[in-house]
Amino acid sequence: MSVLAVLRTQKAVKIRRGLTLPVLLLIFWEAASRSGLVDARFLPSLEDVFLTAKRELVDNNLFGELAASLFRNIAGFVIGSAIGVVFATLLALSRWADALATPSFNGFKQISLLAWIPLISIWFGFGEQAKIVFVAIAAFIPVVLNTYEGMRNVPGDLIEVGRALKFTPVQRVTRIFLPAAMPSIATGVHLGLIYSWLATVGAEYFLAVGPGIGGLIIAGRERFDMALVMVGVIILGLVGFLLNRLAAAGEAYLLRWRVTAH
Repeated sequence: MSVLAVLRTQKAVKIRRGLTLPVLLLIFWEAASRSGLVDARFLPSLEDVFLTAKRELVDNNLFGELAASLFRNIAGFVIGSAIGVVFATLLALSRWADALATPSFNGFKQISLLAWIPLISIWFGFGEQAKIVFVAIAAFIPVVLNTYEGMRNVPGDLIEVGRALKFTPVQRVTRIFLPAAMPSIATGVHLGLIYSWLATVGAEYFLAVGPGIGGLIIAGRERFDMALVMVGVIILGLVGFLLNRLAAAGEAYLLRWRVTAH
């Protein structure tokens, strides 16, 4: 058996193992709903969930709801990550900034994300702007923590090379610190993307109801339509899984030079 065939077999086995628990849960779900073990009003059958998803897709613009959530997620993630990288770079490379801002940031990061909702709603209202700010804060914190750690752990030999070559401050950042800290930055961005999706749902749930998957779940709760709630929950899980896989693939692509170097 060739190496490629062995790798394919191992991947297939890994996929089967990963699917075992979800399949068993679906079987239990359907059996519990159909048999009356659990009241179908609280745990609808898979068929009811499928028909509800079809209804929302055809009649109620489910793609529009998902697009609204993804827009908030991407906008907040990009803003929070960009500010986070710049802020962490400043903290890591400037003693004055580190001394002045790091203690405050250490206090800031201890505040529960949900605790910001009252302040955000007062400062930015209840509309799209407030939701994007909330998501940006969620992405900002892990990006800052990981970028700062990566910048502070840049090998001293590389810094000395930059001094010997008389790099300007901008060159030191772009040619030494950012490349050397890239693994840590990529990890922070990966975490930021995951947290931003969770925050997107929280923003839609706790701030003003509007288009989005969070709003879909709220509508299902208010109408006691558990099938609609389950559709929203399943979509949240699937999108979160896909975003995580996308972030992992992007991280592997950015850091492919490490594999080549070895």
